[in-house]
Amino acid sequence: MKILGHRGAAGTAPENTLFSFAKGLAYGVDGFEFDVQLSRDGAVVICHDERVDRTSDGVGWVKDFTLKELKALNFGVRFGIQAELPTFEELLELLKGKPLLLNVEIKTGLFDYPGIVDKVIQLLSTYQVLPQSIVSSFEHKTVVEVIQHFPGVQTGLLYASGLINPWDYAQRLGANHLHPHFAFVTPDLVRQSHAQGIGVNTWTVDEPWAMERVVQAGVDVVISNFPERFIR
Repeated sequence: MKILGHRGAAGTAPENTLFSFAKGLAYGVDGFEFDVQLSRDGAVVICHDERVDRTSDGVGWVKDFTLKELKALNFGVRFGIQAELPTFEELLELLKGKPLLLNVEIKTGLFDYPGIVDKVIQLLSTYQVLPQSIVSSFEHKTVVEVIQHFPGVQTGLLYASGLINPWDYAQRLGANHLHPHFAFVTPDLVRQSHAQGIGVNTWTVDEPWAMERVVQAGVDVVISNFPERFIR
């Protein structure tokens, strides 16, 4: 089982900033889960919310800011430090040469972000990390786009509900992994998924009782805001 830092190490550092990813590296994570969107001028940036309000000193939609404007905001305000929003390329530079599992969540739920799939795959390919990457999304049409256009890329279906036979759904779409919230992880889900060659990677596991639940179920990957609590 692998432990991935959620948005870096979001429990102890400003999420999705290079500061947060550096902290996760110091904790010894097996990899990271993080979110990508597009700026107004088409840069692939690392940010979870479609708006900057919660995590920065700015107000507005990520898509309405140029990269330069996003860089001028402070994404470390909640931790009392100065931290920039990073580009995807800056993160890949930080992680260059490290054998980490990268779970790239494409945020296309509210906005389509035309061209984002091609840009993400191109960057993963340029940095030669496609074999150690999973591209996931709550917007399953985006996952299908990856499957159809880049069939060799590992994909994950994010969801937070009690789906009926999700392993069959994943197999039908051609996805490689299921990414359920930990509340919907059961031993049967993992057993049935593994029987069809589908991995089960769960989020966001922060408490020991939740970790015990998913470990007993036999999941492949655990995503946590506090990876240091579970790395042994």
